[in-house]
Amino acid sequence: MAAASSSSPSPPPPGAASPAEEPRGGGGGRPPVPPYVKAAAGSLGGVMEACCLQPIDVVKTRLQLDRSGAYRGIAHCGATVARAEGVRALWKGLTPFATHLTLKYALRLGSNAVLQSAFKDPATGKVSAHGRLASGFGAGVIEALLIVTPFEVVKIRLQQQKGLSPDLLRYKGPVHCARTIVREEGLRGLWSGALPTVMRNGTNQAAMFSAKNTFDIVLWKKHEGDGKVLLPWQSMISGFLAGTAGPVCTGPFDVVKTRLMAQGRTGDIKYTGMVHAIRTIYAEEGLRALWKGLLPRLMRIPPGQAIMWAVADQVMGLYERSYLQPAHV
Repeated sequence: MAAASSSSPSPPPPGAASPAEEPRGGGGGRPPVPPYVKAAAGSLGGVMEACCLQPIDVVKTRLQLDRSGAYRGIAHCGATVARAEGVRALWKGLTPFATHLTLKYALRLGSNAVLQSAFKDPATGKVSAHGRLASGFGAGVIEALLIVTPFEVVKIRLQQQKGLSPDLLRYKGPVHCARTIVREEGLRGLWSGALPTVMRNGTNQAAMFSAKNTFDIVLWKKHEGDGKVLLPWQSMISGFLAGTAGPVCTGPFDVVKTRLMAQGRTGDIKYTGMVHAIRTIYAEEGLRALWKGLLPRLMRIPPGQAIMWAVADQVMGLYERSYLQPAHV
């Protein structure tokens, strides 16, 4: 009996977890990826997204500003812009768009990580569904006020200009556009449409971060903080699916934001605010007008999220493999 008992497996040392008990959701001692790493990962993803998807954003903006029905749809709008103004016109506003995406994603992923740490259960290290929604909404509000609104004002003013000859354009470039707005409309002019932007981005990020985490768990059994690194195509699928709900829910905010940013604060002021704009668009153009540009948004945002997360997850995974405990691929 003594020999038999001596050959039996020895119990695991105190505090060691069995494979079945390995931590899930970041609560087992594995240090989380720092917010600054997530911010850097988001920046790199934002650069890649901007370069690939700028033409779709130009088409979306032109459709949202079209009150006379000059464009018959996405393909006609893109073809008309390319034919009348040159193919380069489809990348109008790329510099502010790429810069704002880079800063936006850095701020978004970084601030979301900081906010999630504040909502974590101190005992388990896990973030509840409500905490994840609140963190996402807070990150969206922060990015909308600090980054998105002024950059989108400049981008939309550049995109609404027709033609390529600098002599015929009111705004000669991003810096000249920003200076002109500040000179003619004051510093507040760069924050035209801030309220619908806050509502759009807050709602978008609350849904996106929660959905991305859910799809990672459901599709790939990937829990945040478990050390598993998704393959790029897996991140792309989760990011694409997570990016679909926001545009449908926030379409009216996006249309109103574009109209308010385009009109400025001087000259012909058609819309006096978010609520007035919604009512005016509904009365003059019908309910469907509040979702103008939805299809190009769906063509841009979900693929953009797919591209961004494919890059960001790999950067964060590289950090985990290099500086934290070895990750399971």
